[in-house]
Amino acid sequence: MIDELRSYILEKKYYPLRRHSGVDWAAEFSARKLEPRARMAEHFARICDMETPVIMPGERIVMTRTITDANAVIIKEEGKERVDLPSIYTKEEWAEVKKQHFIHECGYLSNVIPDNGEILRRGLLDYRKDADEYSCRMIDALIRLTDRYAEAAKRQGRDDIARVLEVVPRYPASSFREALQFIRIVNWAGWLEGDYHMTLGRFDMYCGPYLEDDLRKGAETEESALDLLCDFFLALNKDTDIYFSIYRGDNGQSLTLGGVDREGRHVWNTLSKLCLLASKRLKVIDPKINIRVDRTTPAELYEQGSELTAVGLGFPQYTNDDVVIPGFMSKGYSLEDARDYAIAACWEIVVPILSADVINVGALSFAKVIDTAFHEALPEAPDFESFMAAVEAEIRDECDIITGRMQNLWFIPSPFYGLFFPCEDISKGAKYNNFGIHGTGVATAADSLAAIRKYVFEEKSITPEEYIRAVDANFKGYPELLHKLRYDAPKMGNDDDYVDGLASRLLAIFADALEGKKNCRGGVFRAGTGSAMYYIWHPEEIGASPDGRLRKEGLGTNYSASLFARTQGPLSIVKSFSKPDLKKTINGGPLTLEFHRSMFAAEDGIKKLAALVKVWIDNGGHQLQLNTVDADMLRDAQAHPEKYPQLIVRIWGWSAYFVELDRAYQDHVISRQEHVL
Repeated sequence: MIDELRSYILEKKYYPLRRHSGVDWAAEFSARKLEPRARMAEHFARICDMETPVIMPGERIVMTRTITDANAVIIKEEGKERVDLPSIYTKEEWAEVKKQHFIHECGYLSNVIPDNGEILRRGLLDYRKDADEYSCRMIDALIRLTDRYAEAAKRQGRDDIARVLEVVPRYPASSFREALQFIRIVNWAGWLEGDYHMTLGRFDMYCGPYLEDDLRKGAETEESALDLLCDFFLALNKDTDIYFSIYRGDNGQSLTLGGVDREGRHVWNTLSKLCLLASKRLKVIDPKINIRVDRTTPAELYEQGSELTAVGLGFPQYTNDDVVIPGFMSKGYSLEDARDYAIAACWEIVVPILSADVINVGALSFAKVIDTAFHEALPEAPDFESFMAAVEAEIRDECDIITGRMQNLWFIPSPFYGLFFPCEDISKGAKYNNFGIHGTGVATAADSLAAIRKYVFEEKSITPEEYIRAVDANFKGYPELLHKLRYDAPKMGNDDDYVDGLASRLLAIFADALEGKKNCRGGVFRAGTGSAMYYIWHPEEIGASPDGRLRKEGLGTNYSASLFARTQGPLSIVKSFSKPDLKKTINGGPLTLEFHRSMFAAEDGIKKLAALVKVWIDNGGHQLQLNTVDADMLRDAQAHPEKYPQLIVRIWGWSAYFVELDRAYQDHVISRQEHVL
């Protein structure tokens, strides 16, 4: 039955059930001078009442979007769709809001994690007792919709679904199935409200006890529970293309497994194990799985994770408690809160329930910093340290510019999702209100610095002026220099302190440049090693680079070696990239490695990969994500997309179906180095 449901969803057989609401209430809301919470509530309630209950063949975890324009005006441009503005405001109103406030992305909440455990324990009617009129209206509308789902289930002879919906979301969940259905409803409603990147948080911690209880009572077996979990996972894949994202898959529907609890006790239960098995069985892009580990993590857990990597989903992603917890404490998080962290959306680290952190407000381009210093400071620099002083000044100036833009932050209120946080209004902040800034192209920058130090200041084999001319010419007319820079110069990823030390200095300067700065909500700024989509965008801002990177050639994804760098293999890369003090760049951004799928044909492929992951963690690496690829297959998929509709690749912190990506993203994945062990 699960295979049938999977095919139904992947083949998009439910698409004909979707419809456009055909209405835009923004002008009406404006004429009535409704405040934001009132607009959100009315919009949400109207859409709920317009939704058509859909129960797919054999599914047990229900809720499917049938109205496709609930939150925003969708603008079609160059064959793609993008969100233009929230539909509760007119275009003129939204322009006025932007004049007065810094608006992050779409203006809705994102990357926050509610108290899912409390939701399951209380039920919506209990929340309703203390809710305002707008939150009450939204709860009532959602319950009306789930009641219509129950009625539809009865008409189809699906009394099992009806019985579950008689309990949740009104009342507390009392079984594993009810818990899964409740979380699906709340997650679905959060997206409907307009919130996005709605990560599921520490899933095994709050849902695991329901499974353990059912197993003890004999209400479920591990096999039946796995089927239910697969059903739940498939539900998360049904309507992700409706929501705000760059591509399907960039939706933040991820979950976190393992790690320690608030008291420092390790968490790994039956549900943790079943999540890996469900993903391995389904081979779909959601939910993205993140595993918390530390030096004490047993080898068998890494092997279980590596078995999932071998499937080719681009996850699990690993995050190291030994780095994150002290790193968070250095940013003002308490020990108990730091222990309770989870992964939001891609790799960004937040504390569920207590964080209103905005973890991707901007990005520093290390490659651009070097480009500026190279052109402006190198000709006058008497020695390398003088040049490094110019680089540091440029990083500090860029950080000042980035942080200076982010004043008077404002989010559209969330009367529904906001119910599940202990603060008064999550859109206005919570216990932690820190901002995160990515740092892109660190390998390009470190490699460039190494080449400048070696050839300009030590060997003196090229003058600054000639070097600048060569870079500005995109190395046309300088073939020997280009070859030397690309293939003979020191490169990060070879366990070479000469260049790795420069990367460490760059990251330390970046972190220090943000230290002590307060954002407009009283929080701090967190430096990170992630790239998000900037690895495509930032190269457009500069020409060629002093490391031999050509104009328009991409940067490495997140925290990774340059695309063309010759390295001694994944072990040397792991050693290089674990040298910086990554507790200082705690916004997140994983070391990203690609492995050729042929490696897993070998009997010991899984064990070798698991051992490599352990080396990364034991050496003080912060995060790690692994992609299983075959460049020849990817090129064939470009030529014959119809043959590969479900071919999955990791992009920057999320997984996508390769054939749905733009050519730039496809080419970047193909250009990444393929490793074997």
